[in-house]
Amino acid sequence: MGFIDFILNVDVHLGEIIADYGSLTYGILFAIIFAETGFVFTPFLPGDSLLFAAGMFSATGSFNVVIIAPLLLAAAFFGDNINYWIGFYFGKKIVSNKHIPINQNHIDQTQEFYQKHGGKTVFLARFMPIIRTFAPFVAGIGKMQYQKFIFYSISGSFVWVFGFVLAGYFFGNIPIIRDNFSIVIMGIIAVSVLPAIFKILKEWLRKK
Repeated sequence: MGFIDFILNVDVHLGEIIADYGSLTYGILFAIIFAETGFVFTPFLPGDSLLFAAGMFSATGSFNVVIIAPLLLAAAFFGDNINYWIGFYFGKKIVSNKHIPINQNHIDQTQEFYQKHGGKTVFLARFMPIIRTFAPFVAGIGKMQYQKFIFYSISGSFVWVFGFVLAGYFFGNIPIIRDNFSIVIMGIIAVSVLPAIFKILKEWLRKK
């Protein structure tokens, strides 16, 4: 429940972090975004909501948007690449190790997504919670051509980070959005998982 509260009220908690740590918050946000896509063990970390909140606080002067947006872009890109190489060299051993807590369903879903969308999965996965954490890892396991991976990774990271940060910067402090932040975040999450829900529903109807 505490984690859900953090996600839905990330604006409140981010404000507290800024008050406690000041400029060190730049590094904290970098670490969170990096870890969310850099390690298959941390798909639960906030991504979309944190980027939106970072943009919102940038508009009030807590962050410099010219610094925070490129910084988080770098975090997302480097996270993707670390995850790719982990999958490339150690992926099969990690997945087959029963003592390592990886949800096999997440691996299977991501592989199915690759079969349908190919290399574009790295780009599209940026906008889908959980799948964006496993996409570079699975790309590494599948030995996806690195040049191709880099292209989709940096383009997806750019659109994802700048899209959410700038959305928060320009719209986050509009009274109706600021006063209903939890509802806005729930909406963002809902839109992000709609493709997965649609796929599950489609499969269920096909079996019926």
